[in-house]
Amino acid sequence: MAEAAGYVPVALTADDYVELLPARWHAVNAYGIKVNRRTYDGQELNPFRQHPSGVKEHNNRWEVHSDPYDISRIWVRDHWNGGWVTVFWTQLHRVAAPFGEMAWDHARARQPAATEAELADAVDSLLRRAGTGPDVASPARQDRRSRRVAARTRAAQKLPASQDGARPCDDEAPPAGSLDGDGLAEVIPMPIFDPFAEADKPW
Repeated sequence: MAEAAGYVPVALTADDYVELLPARWHAVNAYGIKVNRRTYDGQELNPFRQHPSGVKEHNNRWEVHSDPYDISRIWVRDHWNGGWVTVFWTQLHRVAAPFGEMAWDHARARQPAATEAELADAVDSLLRRAGTGPDVASPARQDRRSRRVAARTRAAQKLPASQDGARPCDDEAPPAGSLDGDGLAEVIPMPIFDPFAEADKPW
């Protein structure tokens, strides 16, 4: 690869992906961390609750990274020992499908005075209607913006977890095409990359 391209590409680790996510700075309170009217909490935050991070440039707050396409968790940088601490959303059990900030902001715009639990239920209702389709006989059909938000949310890909622990949710269905009845799915081999052949190609 170095002879053909001048460098050797190295795959990013899960922690590298977390490092590249948008960052913000928050205090770790007794109830956890509040991000866009969502509460994130867990036993992992116990050592940091109501303690300064030591980063005086940010008023002793903690660095928090979040994925705008998957609000199920956030990552808090451990400024004392290094590494990342994964913290999950406290209302995650209310929503069956993953979603991002776009669906959350859409629900907030429609119900500005709603509580966090009510907003979670509203997003869950939106995603369920998107999965089953609107009822033609019902007068309360989804508007175009709701359908667009739901479609983009379903199309967004999830970020791989940076921790070894499994996500606290229901068992996920096996990937489509993994099994076909009693037989195994067809295996399609990938071609082997030849850097010398790539170097000989006309550009």
